[in-house]
Amino acid sequence: MHPGEAAVTGLTLGRCGSVQKPDRPLRNFDWQPTRRAKDVEELELIINSRPYTVTVEAEMPVLWVLRDLLNLTGTKYGCGMALCGACTVLVDGRAVRACVTPISQVAKQEIRTIEGLGPNHPLQQAWLEEQVVQCGYCQSGQLMSAAALIETNPSPNDAAIDAAMAGNICRCGTYPRIRKAIKRAAQLSHPNN
Repeated sequence: MHPGEAAVTGLTLGRCGSVQKPDRPLRNFDWQPTRRAKDVEELELIINSRPYTVTVEAEMPVLWVLRDLLNLTGTKYGCGMALCGACTVLVDGRAVRACVTPISQVAKQEIRTIEGLGPNHPLQQAWLEEQVVQCGYCQSGQLMSAAALIETNPSPNDAAIDAAMAGNICRCGTYPRIRKAIKRAAQLSHPNN
């Protein structure tokens, strides 16, 4: 690696943000329907505390069920390979990449999307106070990863924040503001800590 470059999950970002080819080929996880009736299942889902029943292929990624079938479009498509974090949702409180997670793996578990976070959540307030957002594309994934962290660690330090947010890429580079907003949200969520 050369000075001014940073390694990010198998990709090398150059000085101007250009992506260099990785040393090994990356598998493309973009899902394509098989159109075989035997692969279709009726699944019961719990999304943002609401029950849903969908009839889909078991291997269809959570992202496409949310966006295309249920019109919950706050969760974004970024890379399709679980490298950028834009598609992050919470499954039973854990941050999960919706672009590569088959819907059958999360059936009957609590799925929480950015829509389920709500406009009055301390993270939303802290994000506004700290002026985190620039382009905004990665923000739903950033917020969901931060929510998972704050729910399990009411007073995260820099190392805990960095570890929890390591899978989320912000092309605008607002990482210092993200860290500051997470600390602020933790204070708002747990004022006695």
